[in-house]
Amino acid sequence: MRITQGHLLLPAVARGAPFTIEVDGEPVTAYAGETIAAALLAAGRQTLSHAGPAGAARGLYCGIGVCFGCLVTVDGVAGVRACVTEARPGMRVETRLAESRP
Repeated sequence: MRITQGHLLLPAVARGAPFTIEVDGEPVTAYAGETIAAALLAAGRQTLSHAGPAGAARGLYCGIGVCFGCLVTVDGVAGVRACVTEARPGMRVETRLAESRP
């Protein structure tokens, strides 16, 4: 059996009002009530940094603020966990992509 939109097991998702945040200088649409990480994933941005000698991609891992895999800089404040920080209209987010490339 295929579960389709509107089915009891897959209810419609109600999103808040849309707004724009800036991520690495580019506009990204976010919705009221969602985290920075949710906005990034919805926009197709899965990589937040690179690590190790091979430059392995790093991104959201635990999603609950424990692992530090989603650290970003928000409005000039470094070390912000994207997975537990609510997106706000006009916020400027910088991932660690530029500084972590091999």
